[in-house]
Amino acid sequence: MFLYNLSLNPPTAINKAIYGNFSGTKQQEIIVARHTRLELLRPDPTTGKVHTVLAHDCFGLVRSISPFRLTGGSKDYVIVGSDSGRITILEYNPVKNTFDKVHQETYGKSGLRRIVPGQYLATDPKGRAVMIGAVEKQKLVYILNRDSAARLTISSPLEAHKSHTLIHDCVGLDVGFDNPIFACLEIDYSEADNDPTGEALKDTEKILTYYELDLGLNHVVRKWSEPVDYKANMLIPVPGGTDGPSGVLVCTENFIAYKHQDMQEHRIPIPRRAQPLEDPSRGIIISNYAVHRMKVNRQSQFFLLLQSEEGDVYKVTIDHQDNIVNGITIKYFDTLPVSTGICILKSGFLFSASEFGNHYLYSFEKLGDDEDDPEISSADYMEAEAAQEETPLVYFKPRPLKNLLLVDELESLAPLVDAKVLNLTDDDTPQIFGICGRGARSTFRILRHGLEVSEMAVSELPGNPSAVWTTKLKADDEYHSYIVVSFINATLVLSIGETVEEVTDTGFLATSPTIAVEQLGEDSLIQVYPQGIRHIRADRRVNEWRAPSEKTIVQAAANHRQVAIALSSGEIVYFELDNTGQLNEHQDRREMGEIITSLAIGDVPEGRQRARFLAVGLEDCTVRILSLDPDSCLESVSMQAAQGVPSSLCIIEMMDTGNEIGHGTQYLNIGLNNGLLMRTVLDNVNGQLSDTRTRFLGAKAVQLFKIKIQGNPAMLALSTRSWLTYTFQNRLYLTPLSYEQLEFGTAFISEQCPEGVVAVAKNTLRIFTIDKLGVVFNQSIIPLTYTPRRFILHPATKNFVIIESDHATFSPEAKREGLIEKERDGFEIDDEVTNLDPLQFGHVRNTAGKWASCIRVISPFQGDTLQQIELEENEAAFSVALVQFRNNPHSTDSNEQFVVVGTGKDVTLAPRTCSSGFIHLYRFVQGEDEQNQTLELVHKTAVEDVPTALLGFQGRLLAGVGKALRIYDVGKKKLLRKCETKSVPNAITSLHTQGDRIVIGDIQESVIFAVYKHIDNRIIVFADDTTPRWTTTSTMVDYDTVAGGDKFGNFFINRLPTNVSEESDDDPAGGRLLYEKGYLGGAPHRSDNVAHYFVGDILSSLHRTTLVSGGRDVLLYTTFLGSIGIFVPFVSKEDVDFFQTLEMHMRSVAPPLAGRDHLAYRGYYVPVHNVIDGDLCEQYNSLPAEKKRSIAEELDRTVMEVQKKIEDMRIRSGY
Repeated sequence: MFLYNLSLNPPTAINKAIYGNFSGTKQQEIIVARHTRLELLRPDPTTGKVHTVLAHDCFGLVRSISPFRLTGGSKDYVIVGSDSGRITILEYNPVKNTFDKVHQETYGKSGLRRIVPGQYLATDPKGRAVMIGAVEKQKLVYILNRDSAARLTISSPLEAHKSHTLIHDCVGLDVGFDNPIFACLEIDYSEADNDPTGEALKDTEKILTYYELDLGLNHVVRKWSEPVDYKANMLIPVPGGTDGPSGVLVCTENFIAYKHQDMQEHRIPIPRRAQPLEDPSRGIIISNYAVHRMKVNRQSQFFLLLQSEEGDVYKVTIDHQDNIVNGITIKYFDTLPVSTGICILKSGFLFSASEFGNHYLYSFEKLGDDEDDPEISSADYMEAEAAQEETPLVYFKPRPLKNLLLVDELESLAPLVDAKVLNLTDDDTPQIFGICGRGARSTFRILRHGLEVSEMAVSELPGNPSAVWTTKLKADDEYHSYIVVSFINATLVLSIGETVEEVTDTGFLATSPTIAVEQLGEDSLIQVYPQGIRHIRADRRVNEWRAPSEKTIVQAAANHRQVAIALSSGEIVYFELDNTGQLNEHQDRREMGEIITSLAIGDVPEGRQRARFLAVGLEDCTVRILSLDPDSCLESVSMQAAQGVPSSLCIIEMMDTGNEIGHGTQYLNIGLNNGLLMRTVLDNVNGQLSDTRTRFLGAKAVQLFKIKIQGNPAMLALSTRSWLTYTFQNRLYLTPLSYEQLEFGTAFISEQCPEGVVAVAKNTLRIFTIDKLGVVFNQSIIPLTYTPRRFILHPATKNFVIIESDHATFSPEAKREGLIEKERDGFEIDDEVTNLDPLQFGHVRNTAGKWASCIRVISPFQGDTLQQIELEENEAAFSVALVQFRNNPHSTDSNEQFVVVGTGKDVTLAPRTCSSGFIHLYRFVQGEDEQNQTLELVHKTAVEDVPTALLGFQGRLLAGVGKALRIYDVGKKKLLRKCETKSVPNAITSLHTQGDRIVIGDIQESVIFAVYKHIDNRIIVFADDTTPRWTTTSTMVDYDTVAGGDKFGNFFINRLPTNVSEESDDDPAGGRLLYEKGYLGGAPHRSDNVAHYFVGDILSSLHRTTLVSGGRDVLLYTTFLGSIGIFVPFVSKEDVDFFQTLEMHMRSVAPPLAGRDHLAYRGYYVPVHNVIDGDLCEQYNSLPAEKKRSIAEELDRTVMEVQKKIEDMRIRSGY
């Protein structure tokens, strides 16, 4: 078995975010690391939307990124610390839209190792040096400079190692142009390591150390060190030089200290929420920060925003004079979701890369200067600290956002806990239903294949229109002036202004349908209608060309200098605009001899007088290309045979792969009446057609229309579904729109809508925009209360049942009781504080071992919650299944399906214990509103451990309760245990079944095969895996084959040997299996590993499914960090050989950006086996032309053939 891995949706979680002027312009951009990818984001200062400019897969784990700028430079570089054992310096090239590798220096082994640098990156603010540090011992300093040609240079590494030392943080100090200094937060464990009593550990100190790089002597020295609080976790550099006093803020549990060599220490508290249920003994730490410098009255000023692990953001200001700190103040600013990176941009925006859930862009409304908000100074705090023995706690009252305003959000699926692939709406592609998020910001998401559409306006028309056009009045107008709507027997002209209104004095013929409308020359318009052509001049004079008697115009195509029409007799008449603005007919007409079904003419190239070719679609299933050159006008140049009658043609130049800016590839798109779209390259010089690609769009004839998206040409293709062809990051995409079926469309540009589409759907006119390009799925979101764990579909009602549970969280009942108790103790309860919006502030934290949990019923069609059952008495739900019991005393209908939920009471996570487990049995009953069905508890069965996996099995319930695997049947008052085996080593995480075979996923020991024998009522384990794996998900590919994923990011496929499989089925009582001797302490047999691959992320679900109608079966996987991908099985050995060779060449020609070896990366823990990386193969499209050619020659193919093969692998199996 050979598989081809393709990403459908890249990881959406962000682990690092930085900002700078990476393009070399004044506009600031953001670079985010999505674990294995680097993305360049550009916030639009006018609209507040964040656009993805470039995304690049690094095929390595990005651990740290940092911007730096050489002294006097205007452009920022990016330094990347990864798992490659190399430091990489990248530069963004705005012309080619790529990251260029400037330097790559090897310093250690690959992989995530304790003593190999890469975890910490600290740059000197003046761009002179960078320190890259490991978690333990090693720190290397590189000096950065320019050579005579102004190119960046990097020195050999200078060591700043210290053995037996753990590093907690590392930053570059701002010291102006003095020798660069790096501050590290270290702890020396050498004494604790040699002391068996553990006494030395208590005396171990955490130390703040300054390392100075002496640029004159070219070495690094330890300049200064001072003990800090043992719970210190983060360093924040304070601006220095001419901007501030320099030094660092040392963030510790509950307080922040300012420290610097030869300076007095200042301490401020971390304010806590004035929440009556809050545990005062629980410390609060700072998890993130941002520093913002600004000029006020020509004076340099700065402030710091610090975010706590609760999400509260504090503003810290430092009062300083002559580089001496007089005091520090802190005040509550706002509350944002906990983030991994905060970027403050000069354009007045704040970007927050959330740890979990969507990422947000805010604009500053105020800078937190309100005097209403209390401010705590270091002087007051240190005075109170001296007066008290314990550290004083300072409280603030949380409130909704006041200083920030949300302007945009980037959707993120992370963490994607579980997913299912189902087709509930009977579309041509299935939907992916996923449960995502953590705590109060958790969501249930419905993902549909298609681009999201923002609807601007919908207006009803007096009939069903057949076509719509928009037109400018003059060639240099910025906006469109008219919308022209054609009906069966009339034409309606609407004027575009503040509102859209009907106008009658335009010169258009209103009593006839229209075939084409175009703005011609400098300032005239043409209307083509069945009886002729109206040429409307700027002064409203109309020149009319009449069609010959007994002939009508059936098709037309035009650009702003040329017009071509097709008559019902099969003739083509061609017109061209002369220098006086007159439309002249060409002397010859071309008789095609067939009925003409469609025409297309390209736009006039810049600096030319005419487009060179006319495309003609004929009834005989061919498309002819005719020359429009004056010397050989209307002569046939080339021909393309089609698989159906052409219903629509479009010649369009697309700015796609690897071409210079301003010049793209000219394509002829052919829409056929059988729903196929053909795309073929049209040569600009000789009109020859080559490289034909075909795609099925729907069951209706395809209509094609030119539009513009983000300033580039794009094409709308309408069939039973609307599709958009566009270029994004130099790559051509064909993606459906998540919108109603459209019949006709055209570009729409107005003041309110600078880049829209106006389209006809039945009897309505719709105006919409398409904002998010490059996105495969559009999402519908339903909010949840707690972290979702598992979910199932109830097929009869098409509703979902979701179980949610959160650890260390107050349940509603526990919260109510806690508040009553606090009131009894004399606390004053403020309703505003106790009833804060959990979406912004999260749930109130409880002590470990306390749970909040619920069972929720959701309707995906209504998009809301139908029922929510809160679990009380510290119960938490962990598993759910749908079971149809064969003998059921609670139901007369033998087909009724019951919902089974496994819960645990007083569960502790480490060590994993519980006071008892329960299996709840629910049934669906008619709700009070007679509309929806709700869950009703039938009974509850106590078990001794948490039921972590449940499954319907032959009319009974198969339950994994801790280590035990049991079969239960339903009784009147509780479930009845019928059969049990305790042969599972640790704990059961997943169950699958086919026939009598049961596949068990163990938390630590991979996948186990068992069989149920009816005669003896016994479950017998007969095969397991050769490798212990920490299984997170699994699925049965077929009767003998299981695919799974583990918590280290590995994907594997195991298959039973044929003789073992047959033996397990042929033994009726299981006697031979039962008494077979176990092998090496396990089952008697082993499954064979047939495929292995490192995905780079924890797999959270796996499904065997078909994504495109008529496509092959694929394995779809989802991962914890929000990525979605597929494994496509190869059907021929020839394809395997081709892609293996291509992958081999790609590894050498285009090595990964961060310096990781691709083969070693995909074989991180176990060598990659029988899986080809499709994402690497697809990077072939972005290679320079000469590299493409050399690889294609090695493969004995042309470049176009290689590209077509790569594209076919994706479109035939996925999107």
